[in-house]
Amino acid sequence: MPGTILILIGPEYEDLEVWYPKLRLEEAGYTVKLAGLGEPHYSGKHGYPCAVDGRIADFPASQLAGILAPGGWAPDKIRRDPEALRRVREVHEAGKMVATICHGPWVLISAGIVRGRRLTSTVGIRDDVINAGAEWVDAPSVIDGNIVSARVPKDLPAFGKAMIEVLSKQR
Repeated sequence: MPGTILILIGPEYEDLEVWYPKLRLEEAGYTVKLAGLGEPHYSGKHGYPCAVDGRIADFPASQLAGILAPGGWAPDKIRRDPEALRRVREVHEAGKMVATICHGPWVLISAGIVRGRRLTSTVGIRDDVINAGAEWVDAPSVIDGNIVSARVPKDLPAFGKAMIEVLSKQR
């Protein structure tokens, strides 16, 4: 079994940026867990319901093959959670995949792991990424070591392929 990927969920997550990667990763043989900030379920920006498997703190980094911070408005709440930031840092420090799309890089920025790295995001937070010390790239998906990033939902096919590429190198 390839391992477990944790997807960070919060209020008004971007529906497609959670469900497409979840299904793509499961097709590749990964176990995907959805973790939130304490509520048992959340609604996406477009109304899709999401029951979570537990709190982010319930999933130790040592048991994860990677972590994904999707976009929507959820990252603005998730980046305020010390456990979420700790988990992102721990996964990153272990050299495991840290994936993010759209507004998700806000979580990586608050976790302090983007300085000196190349990544992309929605153009709406390009300045945030640059001000955090990263090089912002306008591309459907960017791989920089263990960090995988993408811009917006239309880039999900490239994002899925990039995540699988990075995860396959970890095995």
